[in-house]
Amino acid sequence: MPSDTSAIALTIILVLVAALLVWLSLTLAAAEGAVSRVTRASLNNLILEVQTDSETSQFLRMKKIGRIHKVQHLIADRYATAGSCAFFRIACNVLDGVLVACIASLFSLPMWAELLAGFVFAVIVAVVSILVRPRSAGALKPVDIMLGRATLVSIAVALTPFARIGGQHDPKKRGRDDSDLSDDEELEKIQLEQGRATIDRLVEANDFDPEVSEMLRNVLTLSETLTREIMVPRTDMICIEKTETLESMLKLCSRSGFSRVPVIGEDVDDLIGVAYLKDAVRATAFNPAAMGREVGSIIRQPMLVPESKPVDDLFHEMQRTRQHVAIVVDEYGGIAGLVTIEDAIEQIVGELEDEHDRTQHAEPEKIGDNKWSMPARTPIADLEEIFEIDIDEDDVDTVYGLLTKLIGRVPIVGASAVTRGLRLTAVDSAGRRKKVSTIVVEPAHVEGVGEDDSAENDEDNNGKGDGKGRAGRDDNDKE
Repeated sequence: MPSDTSAIALTIILVLVAALLVWLSLTLAAAEGAVSRVTRASLNNLILEVQTDSETSQFLRMKKIGRIHKVQHLIADRYATAGSCAFFRIACNVLDGVLVACIASLFSLPMWAELLAGFVFAVIVAVVSILVRPRSAGALKPVDIMLGRATLVSIAVALTPFARIGGQHDPKKRGRDDSDLSDDEELEKIQLEQGRATIDRLVEANDFDPEVSEMLRNVLTLSETLTREIMVPRTDMICIEKTETLESMLKLCSRSGFSRVPVIGEDVDDLIGVAYLKDAVRATAFNPAAMGREVGSIIRQPMLVPESKPVDDLFHEMQRTRQHVAIVVDEYGGIAGLVTIEDAIEQIVGELEDEHDRTQHAEPEKIGDNKWSMPARTPIADLEEIFEIDIDEDDVDTVYGLLTKLIGRVPIVGASAVTRGLRLTAVDSAGRRKKVSTIVVEPAHVEGVGEDDSAENDEDNNGKGDGKGRAGRDDNDKE
């Protein structure tokens, strides 16, 4: 047993060491939270600021730059650095409990009391860590935290070379895709994951309305959603040839419900531009003679975007350029589809439907003698049952699909076709994309039409088949 004087001196030393370990644990926790949020770009910008600071002496500038270089070395393998900080943080917490147990043993306490003292102190340190939240401080000011603790973290990294095992150089554990990410992309991925986790916690705590939380989740997924996933494919597009007249365009816009129509040449890949309904109205409203002018006289340059463009970048670019419709091109330069700014907005707020969309979910209705009004989604089986016929179309399932197949293009209001003695006529459109919502089916009283299929196209329908151009929606917005 040591003397009373030596016991007190040793106790003071151990208490000071324990306090130092607590401080070290909190400091390393802050560094662990900061290292994942520091980018090379932010450090490079900081170096430029220091080099151009004329109010600082050369000695201080070199000292700051040396510290920044040290941080750059640490974030070169941020996973190993974070692992080293975590190792020493845990080791400090364990040693705190051991030191307190040793202090208790100096006073000849029973073993259970020594163990209890060490355990209680470890719990106190854990509670302090939760209250102080050092990782949150590291997240708020990551660069400042790393600069202030660069030397301490460098020592921790040097003493734990094993922390590199299973880190950045092991793509099997981290994922092949992660190993190929740039520094900023890696940081963005970390922040997205943390954002999703935060939203999930808020939803579980009932702090947000479920619809609001779903919109927040959708915002976070915009960067992961590509334009090809939200675009209207070329097979569902409506367009007009450059040689058509403005009168034909006005009729097409009136029947289709679109106000922005891609203009093509020989085929859909021969894109000339985009024609706007407002331009056509402006040209013809006070000059009826202009009705005979070609559509090519009012075209505007189209906005072209790659199909691999993330939706959030697409949305910001359309905002910046004040464009509400863009043509999507594939990797070979061909036209893949069309996308509008409303398509991007739908990724956040969900499907946009208007008061007419209820017709798409209605039931077939008899409106005359053997004449029926059917929603576009009515199954062909219902059509066969009502008219007691066998249509025998295996590659389409709905009345809308049948009409599309018969006319060989995307139907618009007024499109009509005959099959098996029945005439199908598109009479109404609904939804933001103005798709045909109601089709009238009645016996065909057309001379020469029997059991063979035939189709009739209205002379004013200038939409080309096999997927050519789709118009944008007129929301009274600025062009």
